[in-house]
Amino acid sequence: MEDARWFTGLPPGPEGVRKLFGSFGAIEQKWTIEDVIAEGDKVVVRATNTCTQESFFGIPSHGREQTFTATFIHRIVEGKIIETWRNADDLGRVLQLGARIEPGISGQ
Repeated sequence: MEDARWFTGLPPGPEGVRKLFGSFGAIEQKWTIEDVIAEGDKVVVRATNTCTQESFFGIPSHGREQTFTATFIHRIVEGKIIETWRNADDLGRVLQLGARIEPGISGQ
C-alpha cells in the first residue's frame, strides 16, 4: 500500500483539494443521495457511491467495482462551503478490492 503520509502535506484550501483529487486518476462513479439534513450553518449528506478506478490507496482494482457509503458534513458561510468533514467506509472498499487484514507482530 502506498504511503498516505503525503496527504498531510497538501496546501490548504481549493489548491489542496485539486492536488488531492488529481492524485486519484480516472474514476467512473455514481453517487446516490440517501439523506440531506440541514441545521444552522451545517448540511449533512449521507450517500452511497458505486465506482470503478484503477486503484484505491495503492490497491489495484483489477476492474472490480466498489460500493461504499459516506457521510459528509459541510459548513456553509455566505452560500459557500468553507469546511467539509468526511466519514466513509474506506476499509470496506479496500476489502472489496481483495486487501487482506493480517495481525501485526508485536515489537516490529
